[in-house]
Amino acid sequence: MTNTVSRTQVELTNARARIVGTRDGVLADAIVWSVRSTRVLWSGVATGWRWLSGVITALGWSMIAVSVLALVSGYVFGWTEAVVIGWTAVAMLVVATAYLAGRNAYQVQLALPANRVVVGDKAPGEVTVHNSTRRRLAGVRVEVPVGHGLAEFASPSLVRGDSHTDVFIVPTPRRGIVPIGPVRTVRADPIGLLRREVVWAESLDLFVHPRTIAIPSMSTGFVRDLEGAPTRDLTASDVAFHALREYLPGDERRNIHWKSTAKTGSYMVRQFEETRRSHLLVALSLSAADYATEEEFELAVSATGSLGVRALKDSRTVSVVASALTPDFAKRAVHSVRRVSTVNRGRLLDDLSGVETAQTALRVTELARIASEDAAGTSIAFLICGSTVTAAQLRAASLHFPLGVDVVAVVCDVGAVPSLRRVTELNVLTIGFLEDLQKSLAKRMAA
Repeated sequence: MTNTVSRTQVELTNARARIVGTRDGVLADAIVWSVRSTRVLWSGVATGWRWLSGVITALGWSMIAVSVLALVSGYVFGWTEAVVIGWTAVAMLVVATAYLAGRNAYQVQLALPANRVVVGDKAPGEVTVHNSTRRRLAGVRVEVPVGHGLAEFASPSLVRGDSHTDVFIVPTPRRGIVPIGPVRTVRADPIGLLRREVVWAESLDLFVHPRTIAIPSMSTGFVRDLEGAPTRDLTASDVAFHALREYLPGDERRNIHWKSTAKTGSYMVRQFEETRRSHLLVALSLSAADYATEEEFELAVSATGSLGVRALKDSRTVSVVASALTPDFAKRAVHSVRRVSTVNRGRLLDDLSGVETAQTALRVTELARIASEDAAGTSIAFLICGSTVTAAQLRAASLHFPLGVDVVAVVCDVGAVPSLRRVTELNVLTIGFLEDLQKSLAKRMAA
């Protein structure tokens, strides 16, 4: 009897546990379902809000607020005028939605016939809208962001397979890199309550190069007599013969002088003096403190580009550097230089298109110090700066370069009378216009 009672109690206990477990499982499932449903609902609400905020303009939200306030106040206080205003606002919103109707099955392409132009030249761009569907598409407005501006035009209704091309001109009054695009098609009502945008083509960059001038060949040769001149360094392979010496293991057999070998009875090899080729360094200061005006800096960039392009055309070894910028909120100043690409003319001018002055950039003295450490084998260095740099600062900058390096400071002072003077071992060339660089260097070549 006792065993039967015990079994009954155990069974009752197990049954209660199963009931409690079932209830807990149902409650847990309900909680999980509620959480998931809330997430899905919130995601849908967020998506809908993003869509509405992208379609309804500020004027549209104002119109919605006016309609709600007018209708509520009109029906509550019995103001007929408010009711009329409210329903008029609602009617305007309904009509505005009709302008958003229509398919956006276009194919839009953005093209730049030339993505590199010189400052002041015309830079055309093309936008082509194509209908690749099987039916007619309604007209649409096309917008192309151009730098800080906006180019817009209307594309007409297009039949199947038809295309429409519009050409716009990008103004290039100043050197720089101008972002163009992305192209977007816009459907909007005439008042501007609602606006539906679709982004199509990717953005492109237009490089507006600085103006350069053709410098006479070898005009960079302030050390023109240095090109190919022998030094006191001896080498086993060059063009300037120095002497003969006995053969050592590792010497090249082609340098054996056989007549001397026959006379002495031992192998004799030729020894040469290492000749020196000019390595041109152009250092452009980006410090705003080194320039009195923005025009001076633009003249300095043009001078840098002209010297670099001439050196590349003459197949010289050239390095172009600029002051490095210290990032905002940095704990200490950045003491380094920014290297400008000298792979070819286009890459050089592309990089120069994007340089700008900054208060945190290294001044010409620090720029010269770091540039002299990084540019091994430099034979001539051009330091490009503005009129605010003193002669003492230029001389201090030139002292960072080792002996044998010819340093030329190009001081850009817009409108100044060109001059070329020598301060101890430093050549100071002052130019007021870009053409002065050509004339002054040509005179120096003839001297």
